[in-house]
Amino acid sequence: MQAAGGTALTGRRRVSLLLGIAVFVLAADIISKAIITSHIRMGADIHLIGNVLMLTQTRNGGAAFSMGTSVTVVFTLIAAGVVIYILRTARKLYSVGWAVALGLLLGGATGNLADRIFRAPGLFRGDVVDWIAVVPKVWPVFNLADSCICCGGVLIALLALRGIRLDGTRVDRDK
Repeated sequence: MQAAGGTALTGRRRVSLLLGIAVFVLAADIISKAIITSHIRMGADIHLIGNVLMLTQTRNGGAAFSMGTSVTVVFTLIAAGVVIYILRTARKLYSVGWAVALGLLLGGATGNLADRIFRAPGLFRGDVVDWIAVVPKVWPVFNLADSCICCGGVLIALLALRGIRLDGTRVDRDK
């Protein structure tokens, strides 16, 4: 194993970076959903760039692309499991890239989990507020939490492809 140059964090800084990103993502998600729910009525479209980018308010009781709307409780439990796993993994974390990726994932998962817990139709069965429409009818409506989850997932895939581990070391592929 060799150190992945310039990516190591020490002590509490690794957890602080992860949590700072997660809190920022969560706050941005909560604030954006509050603005959307108070200013855009359900089904109304605000065209920002023609029919390419619009703001709209929809509710999603399922997972990505509204799949599994009848098992919302399962998605709530999965999201809670992801949050717990990331928080437990944080103590092993020494890589800036992994801290950013897991921070994005944690903030996004927590944002959607908050909707599942606190929004209608009921506790642990709530619908997630989605509001960003890019090329509607082609791409599903999503929110900031969804975007951060996707970006975190892509970053995790890139880190894994580069062989960078959670502890900041790199897999030695020459052996």
